Amino acid sequence: MRILLVEDDEKQAQFIRYGLEQEGIYVDHAADGECALDLISSAAPYDLFIFDLMLPHMDGLSLIHAVRSKGITTPILVLSARNSVDDRVQGLQVGGDDYLVKPFAFSELIARLDALHRRATGLAEPARLNVADLSMDLQRHNAFRNNKAIDLQPKEYVLLEYLMRNTGRVVSKIMIMEHVWNYNFDPQTNVVESRVSRLREKVDRPFEHPLIHTVRGVGYVLESRA
Repeated sequence: MRILLVEDDEKQAQFIRYGLEQEGIYVDHAADGECALDLISSAAPYDLFIFDLMLPHMDGLSLIHAVRSKGITTPILVLSARNSVDDRVQGLQVGGDDYLVKPFAFSELIARLDALHRRATGLAEPARLNVADLSMDLQRHNAFRNNKAIDLQPKEYVLLEYLMRNTGRVVSKIMIMEHVWNYNFDPQTNVVESRVSRLREKVDRPFEHPLIHTVRGVGYVLESRA
């Protein structure tokens, strides 16, 4: 996936770019609207745009209008510290596809980008997730491994679903905390390690090949290595 990020705050841009690249996403960055238009005109087509609203030379709303005036239908996620209903409505009416208020959880940014990409490519939300002999029925809210039911507590189910949706992708403790517990990461807590350990007792220990793996110093990944 290729994304154009338009953000004039260099620190914020570096944070977003680094996080997206860790997810395997290629990111181009422009610090203002005019540079963004030059990139859009000269570079290969992008899959998604991320536009801040408060930009020099050309504000985000004008940039969205200019992009849409060129007939470009690439999905646009608007990032802004403006959080009033009128601001959100204006961002969507001018041609934005989604609106995310700063500050935001990085896991929510990833989820919104994934949703926009699925919508643009016509990919439907799956009813079931499968990794090797592990399966999860998203409609019935249950999980099985080798056709044996796994008894999961609510947080364990959410954690397993998150890992399965990111199969083969390393997810950090911060991203797990934001997604599963929905609060800021406390580096002193071991809640992630504890919950992953319990999940392994149910998902991996009774079976021959483990699926949940630790990537030291980074996080966790669910994948078949058999």
